[in-house]
Amino acid sequence: MQPFAVLAALVLLAHLVWILWVIFGWTLTRHRPVLAVLHIVSLVWGIAVEAGPWPCPLTTAEQWLEARAGSSPYRGSFMVHYLDALVYPDVPEALLTWIGAGVCAAILGIYVRRFWRARAHHPGRST
Repeated sequence: MQPFAVLAALVLLAHLVWILWVIFGWTLTRHRPVLAVLHIVSLVWGIAVEAGPWPCPLTTAEQWLEARAGSSPYRGSFMVHYLDALVYPDVPEALLTWIGAGVCAAILGIYVRRFWRARAHHPGRST
């Protein structure tokens, strides 16, 4: 496998890990304020990239590396093929945008709920 193809596969794997962090990171942040802040920033970033005109840097890196490797999406190893299909499902882009932004907004709602519950249990104390 060419070095650019290996790097493209690694960036694709990092992209999957990022997506999993954005979706499920809230489960790791309770009573961990630093992780919670990092996750909230990740969610806001996810919404901005989904709804805004900016491309995802990981997608841009993947495309650049794949072009340097001389391959197009869905070519290469078995694992990369299915990992690519998992990260980029064959669903209309507008629907993915709405789903992605909606999931991020719903998870932000979890943080709002946690914040309000903490304030109700400890009035006068900032969390």
